[in-house]
Amino acid sequence: MTFLALDVGNTRLKWALYDAPRVGGRLLAHGAQFLENIEKLAEGDWSVLPAPTWVLGCVVAGDAVKRRVIEQMELWDVSPQWVVSSAAEAGLTNGYDHPARLGSDRWVAMIGARQRLLQQGRPRPCVVVMVGTAVTVEAIDAEGRFLGGIILPGHGIMLRALESGTAGLHVPTGEVRDFPTNTSDALTSGGTFAIAGAVQRMVDNLQNHCGEAPVVFMTGGAGWKMAPSMSTPCELVDSLIFDGLLEIAHQRLG
Repeated sequence: MTFLALDVGNTRLKWALYDAPRVGGRLLAHGAQFLENIEKLAEGDWSVLPAPTWVLGCVVAGDAVKRRVIEQMELWDVSPQWVVSSAAEAGLTNGYDHPARLGSDRWVAMIGARQRLLQQGRPRPCVVVMVGTAVTVEAIDAEGRFLGGIILPGHGIMLRALESGTAGLHVPTGEVRDFPTNTSDALTSGGTFAIAGAVQRMVDNLQNHCGEAPVVFMTGGAGWKMAPSMSTPCELVDSLIFDGLLEIAHQRLG
């Protein structure tokens, strides 16, 4: 039973084909495509894949993009399923005021993080950070309850906002420095420290709430840029959303 996992973000569609819908399933193929190039998938990367038995995805880019993705899957006789955040699934309880309004990518990434945490040993609190177009920072207690999370602009949005609202400032190509001495480094460092500070605040909040230091997982397209600047240890996991989709698929199949 081949399984195609889809992560349709604000900028790119990422996909991964596995030999079975379970965590630890063998990765057969994977790739990514910018949203403006979705129409190239059926005649490009996907044209050489074996037809998947099941397709499960999460999408935050909106219904119009979802329809374009579905059209590309007409080369196979399969109807995709899409994750919608719920009150509970795959060992995670949703503490959002309106559970269905939680972004499906956030929900799936947390399920993936919880599964990874349990594989590593005893249950512990954890913080899940996704660094992409936007940045999300989620808090989960040791019992698997999602307590809440924050959303802040990604690095690019911060810099473009400064560029459009401040005369003479331009999107930089600077470096992260402890003590920046030029404007380009100051802008790059400022955005990076803002994200790192938000993560540290959530780590502190969760530690105070649970009485022990949480594990921190980081994922997302820009995670590798952020990880070296974090003030708390974190594990960088590129596949966190795919891990979550695999676990959801496994649980739904029973």
